[in-house]
Amino acid sequence: MLDRAARRLIDPVLDELALAAHQRGLTANQITVVGFACGLATIGAIALQSYELALLLLLANRLADGIDGALARRVGATDLGGYLDIVLDFIIYSGTAFAFALAQPDRALAAAFLIFSFMGTGSSFLAFAIFAAKRKLDGEAATNKSFYYLGGITEGTETILFFVIILLFPGWFPVAAYIYGTLCWLTTIGRIGAAVQRLR
Repeated sequence: MLDRAARRLIDPVLDELALAAHQRGLTANQITVVGFACGLATIGAIALQSYELALLLLLANRLADGIDGALARRVGATDLGGYLDIVLDFIIYSGTAFAFALAQPDRALAAAFLIFSFMGTGSSFLAFAIFAAKRKLDGEAATNKSFYYLGGITEGTETILFFVIILLFPGWFPVAAYIYGTLCWLTTIGRIGAAVQRLR
């Protein structure tokens, strides 16, 4: 929901960072892997209840995720790069929720609900992307993406804000997870409805 507005603000910065990375000989896939490593470290830090460190690592992960895309658009996106980007993102998203279950076992049900919700949002837009490519659909939803991206209430910007909030206030995790998970399901329902209309 907020991705389009957020991109207008951060894209110029990401483009400058991508140019600097390119001048130093870095590739988009290398940045993706470094970002993934930061994401895995985030999971470990949360499990150890080192929430401030986890927040820094998560922000590094998300920054790398922005730079790799900007660099890919500069030098030419690849299918492998697009694949790695989305797969590794969802591993980190679900892994972060799982880490809260490790850190707070008494709140594992909230973490399970959040992972369940991520499955809905992830599968609903990835499945649509398959058929959008098959039918050669295009439009704004595909702009600057490796595939057709079906929007919704909870997109990348909202997910980052959610993670920042729960890392700043880990005691809020159960309530925040149920609220955000519910918003994810509203997104999933909306995407399924949109898919029914467009693919019918």
